[in-house]
Amino acid sequence: MSVTEPAPVVPPPAHEGILRRQTQRESAARTYARSLPIVPVRARGLTIEGADGRRYLDCLSGAGTLALGHNHPVVLEAIRKVIDSGAPLHVLDLATPVKDAFTTELFATLPREFADNARIQFCGPAGTDAVEAAFKLVRTATGRTGLLTFTGAYHGMTAGALAASGGATDVTVTRLPFPQDYRCPFGTGGERGAELAARWTEHLLDDRKGGVPAPAGMIVEPVQGEGGVHPAPDPWLRRMRRITQDRSIPLIADEVQTGVGRTGAFWAVEHSGVVPDVMVLSKAIGGSLPLAVIVYRAELDLWQPGAHAGTFRGNQLAMAAGAATLAYVRENQLADRAAVLGARMLARLGELRAHHPGIGDVRGRGLMIGMELVDPERAPLPAEAGDDHPAPPPDPALALAVQQECLRRGLIVELGGRHDAVVRLLPPLTLTDEQASAVVDRLADALAAATRSPHRRTTAGPTT
Repeated sequence: MSVTEPAPVVPPPAHEGILRRQTQRESAARTYARSLPIVPVRARGLTIEGADGRRYLDCLSGAGTLALGHNHPVVLEAIRKVIDSGAPLHVLDLATPVKDAFTTELFATLPREFADNARIQFCGPAGTDAVEAAFKLVRTATGRTGLLTFTGAYHGMTAGALAASGGATDVTVTRLPFPQDYRCPFGTGGERGAELAARWTEHLLDDRKGGVPAPAGMIVEPVQGEGGVHPAPDPWLRRMRRITQDRSIPLIADEVQTGVGRTGAFWAVEHSGVVPDVMVLSKAIGGSLPLAVIVYRAELDLWQPGAHAGTFRGNQLAMAAGAATLAYVRENQLADRAAVLGARMLARLGELRAHHPGIGDVRGRGLMIGMELVDPERAPLPAEAGDDHPAPPPDPALALAVQQECLRRGLIVELGGRHDAVVRLLPPLTLTDEQASAVVDRLADALAAATRSPHRRTTAGPTT
């Protein structure tokens, strides 16, 4: 080639163009795409392959939606069966064999005391739609307007759900303390902190001058997910059940992320033996497709026809995929598997914490795991930790750096918590022993790399 000839123009890889166009066309409200600049083209189980040819271990799992991982054979078979049958895919709320099979399978997994006297309402396609339906249900049944929820909660992005999650709307919400050990609102943690949280709740509800509107219901997550992976203590949750029963307040369990074996029981309320009045279900119940329902005590079924509806509440493909997922998790005892494997992963992360001052806390239940990162320079040594050494400030910049280093090592993780300083792991329940070890190894390597180098970066991208 002559020195006067221009160099040939080499087009950028196709995935770079896709990412660029996404940035140009999609709204500023996009979230995951900002911290995970990849273009998935194939996936199976735990693994995603990007358009750039790189493979990633996916511990985000559609924010907990993929109980069986990506494209599990039983899910694909169930979807193909419906498509090949010629059955209608859109039927509003009409009865169909697919819907009947899904409902039967779902009720078979619920606590028997609950399922024997329950009704189901199919809602819009997202969990937040089911949350709104639950609020409407209990307000209709009780004639009250107030709502009890907890600090750190997350229940969705619509108006009522946002209010319950701490957003500013015109919904009347009373926020109660949620017990946690690492950053206990009462400075004690443990059983004492949970007891104080329960007493606070009782006092507030029974104080005629407390300013609490008559509550139509209490909504609680058995494990706060987006709030930073905080399992509700079992005795405290049983106490909330007694408090609400004694005052005729319906108890709503938000199992959108905790359900279908995620926490080591099929439904997270089963750890405490609590039977709620309403269960809000979505994510994994659709087998990777959009589906949301509420299941509730028949005595609450007092709303009128049409009181809550939604065009896409009859998603036949999601019901088929969901029934297959529910059955597979139940028949293969994947909840028990999640309990064992989750405990093993938590133990390894606990060992890692002993050598990394940037790890403030490791917590979780089953395969719903969180690792809170703190400022290493202000973290006490493990031997010094205690009441006289309060938890150091969270370090969201370090957490972001760890997430970026994980991505460079082919591991997808999510951040959560009040300050986005909690690295969250939500792997599929089909995770193998070898994959679990690989996840922890890559996370440990990423933490070491992020700790060694300045972690005030704002962009990330995979390397070849």
